[in-house]
Amino acid sequence: MSTDVHVEPAIEVRFWGVRGSIATPGAATVRYGGNTPCLEVRAAGRLIILDCGTGLRLLGSALLATRKPVEADIFLSHMHWDHIQGFPFFTPAFIAGNTFRVRGQSKGDRSVRAVLEGQMTDPNFPVPLSVMGSDLSFHELRSGEDVACGEATVRPVSLQHPGGCIGMRVEHAGRSFVYATDTEHDPHSGEVDAVLVELARDADVLVYDAMYTEQEYRAGKIGWGHSTYSEAIRVAAAANVKCLYLFHHDPIHDDDYLDARLEECRAVAAGIDGLTVMMAREGERVTIG
Repeated sequence: MSTDVHVEPAIEVRFWGVRGSIATPGAATVRYGGNTPCLEVRAAGRLIILDCGTGLRLLGSALLATRKPVEADIFLSHMHWDHIQGFPFFTPAFIAGNTFRVRGQSKGDRSVRAVLEGQMTDPNFPVPLSVMGSDLSFHELRSGEDVACGEATVRPVSLQHPGGCIGMRVEHAGRSFVYATDTEHDPHSGEVDAVLVELARDADVLVYDAMYTEQEYRAGKIGWGHSTYSEAIRVAAAANVKCLYLFHHDPIHDDDYLDARLEECRAVAAGIDGLTVMMAREGERVTIG
């Protein structure tokens, strides 16, 4: 007689938004998705939300469908609009009985709350943050200071991006997931970013900002705060990553374009032992462990 044993995965991830800079709905982007960054991460029974782009609205609808109280830790990589513009449309935040701990970096004398509140004021938005009826708390996120989320740990590390950005490593039960959006390498040194490599060291999954081809980057995008497909592979190889997800797709890159770039990247990665390359796709689920 055999007995089936159900084992919970260490970390589960779902992409709700994978596009960079601005949402791009339409027939040409329907397969990979047009919403801006938002990831749902579940570890040890805890819900962790990475970034609040337009994909957050879809995640909110999915959470409401469970008809259960929602509790989550929300981590903001940075405050650029494509990473926070879904927050005013996150319906669970308006409902009493739900609990959200929002973590990010203040900007000058503006706290995390003040930045989010700012986009919900006249004339930009008709409903103020104060109307949100959930239990909302706001916390400063500091590079190098681990944050405990139940049994899981989130490690924030500063990345290279105009105005700053935080990369994050989620660890639980010996498994690891790294989120490194909006980061730029040094195009002149020829070396991979040592800080980023250390953050992603031996990770099961790395989600990396691969917004441009090398040609696009060199033709006028240097200093814009984003990286390339080729640099993504270099970082993944140097860090001994098992699976690389190319992320933060340029608004001008349609589905066919992304298909072609994925094929090219896989051809390059074929010579790197143990590395799998994927193109981040809205709605896709990733199970680690």
